[in-house]
Amino acid sequence: MKVICFIAAWMISYGSTQSPNGSTIGTLYRWKQIDYQYPSPAQRQEAIDAGEFIQANVIPLGIERWKGRVFISTPRWKSGVPATLSSVPVSSQSESPELAPYPNWDWHNAVNCTGFTSIFRMSVDHCGIMWVLDSGQVEAFETPRQLCPPTLFAIDLETDTVVAKYPIPSEFVLQNSLITNLIVDSRDARCRDLHVYIADAWRFGLIVFRDSDAAFWRFSHYSFYPEPLLSNYTLHGLNYQWSDGLFGMSLGKYHLSDRPLYYHSMSGSLEFTVATSVIRDPSRVDNAVSEFTLLGESRGGDGQVSAAAVDRNGVMFFNLISRDAIGCWDTRKPYTNDNLAIVAQNNRTMIFPNDLRMDHEVPQLAWVITNRLPFYQFNLIDPLDYNYRVIYFDPAEIVEKTVCKQYI
Repeated sequence: MKVICFIAAWMISYGSTQSPNGSTIGTLYRWKQIDYQYPSPAQRQEAIDAGEFIQANVIPLGIERWKGRVFISTPRWKSGVPATLSSVPVSSQSESPELAPYPNWDWHNAVNCTGFTSIFRMSVDHCGIMWVLDSGQVEAFETPRQLCPPTLFAIDLETDTVVAKYPIPSEFVLQNSLITNLIVDSRDARCRDLHVYIADAWRFGLIVFRDSDAAFWRFSHYSFYPEPLLSNYTLHGLNYQWSDGLFGMSLGKYHLSDRPLYYHSMSGSLEFTVATSVIRDPSRVDNAVSEFTLLGESRGGDGQVSAAAVDRNGVMFFNLISRDAIGCWDTRKPYTNDNLAIVAQNNRTMIFPNDLRMDHEVPQLAWVITNRLPFYQFNLIDPLDYNYRVIYFDPAEIVEKTVCKQYI
C-alpha cells in the first residue's frame, strides 16, 4: 500500500491525463532522452566517445512491474545502445531517472551470445520469474544483423539471477522472422504447468514453449497475417507503412479447465481467439485450422492495436496506436463496437502507446510505455520534447461509467 500511495502523489508532480469518465492516468516517469547509470561519469563519457552510447538511438519498448521495480527494455535497433534491459524503482526523486542495466552491466557487455543481445519484451509470471524475449538481432533500423538465435531467458526477480536460457530452435524461426512479443500462461500455484506464447510478426507464426521439458512448437494460420489496408498508417502527419502480423496477445479468465488466448495483428483491425488447450497441444499443429476464430467486429480503419492485456476482472485493455488512446472491452460481452470504449486519450502525452502489462499487485495496476516509435524509426524525435513515458492506471477505476464496467 505504501507504493500505491507514493504513485498517487507522483501523479500531481509529473502530470496526468483525464480519462473520459474523469479517472486519472498517472505518469510515473517521462524522458526527453534515455540515460543509464554508469559506474562513473568517466565511463559514461568513454562510452560516448567510443560510439557505444548514442543517446538519440535509445528507445524504451517493453515494460513490466514486479513489486518495487519497473523493468524496461531498450532494444538495439540502432547502434549505440549500451544496455537492452534495465530497471527503475517505483519510487524515485527524479521524473527522468537513469536506467540501471539489469541484472548488471556484465549481461549487456557479453560476447559470443553468452549475454543479452537485443531484448524486445518481458512477461512476469506469478511466481516472480520474468520471461525475457531476446530477438538476437541488432541495428534493425540501420543494417540488420542476426548475431544470435532468438532466445527466451528466465530471470528470478527475487535473487536477480538468470536461471534459464532457451534458444528457439532454428526450425521454428523462419528467414526474416521478427520474434517480437510474448505472454506467460500458468494456472498452477508453483508455475509447474507454465507455457509461453511467442509472436512472430513478420513471418506470421505463434511459437509455444513448454517449461516442463523445454519443448517448442509453432502454429501457422491465416489470421496471423496483416490486413493490407491497415498496413498504411498516418500519425500526426507522418505517413508510413508497416506490414506487421501477429503481435498483441492477452489471456482470458480461466474457466472449466481452459482459458482463451485473444490475439491480433498490429496492422489489422480484427481480434481473434483460440483455446489455449489447443495451442498447448503440439499434436494439433497441423490439424487446428478451425480452432482459430474471429472474435467479432472490426475496430475500423484506424483500429490498429499494439499490446493488450486482460485484468483480473476479465476486462481487456488495448493500445490504439493510431488514436493516441487506450481502449477497453469486457470479455463477457460480444466483441462489437458498441461494447468497446476509450478509457484514455491524449495527443501529446500518449503518442504511440506501445507495450501494456498488468502487474500482480493488490490492487492491480496497468502499466504502459508510450514511445513515438515511428518518429524514432525515421529520426524525427525532438530531443527537447518529452518523448517517452511510463504511465499507469487502476483498471477497475478507469472503466467506471463506461460500457466496460462490470455489473454483477
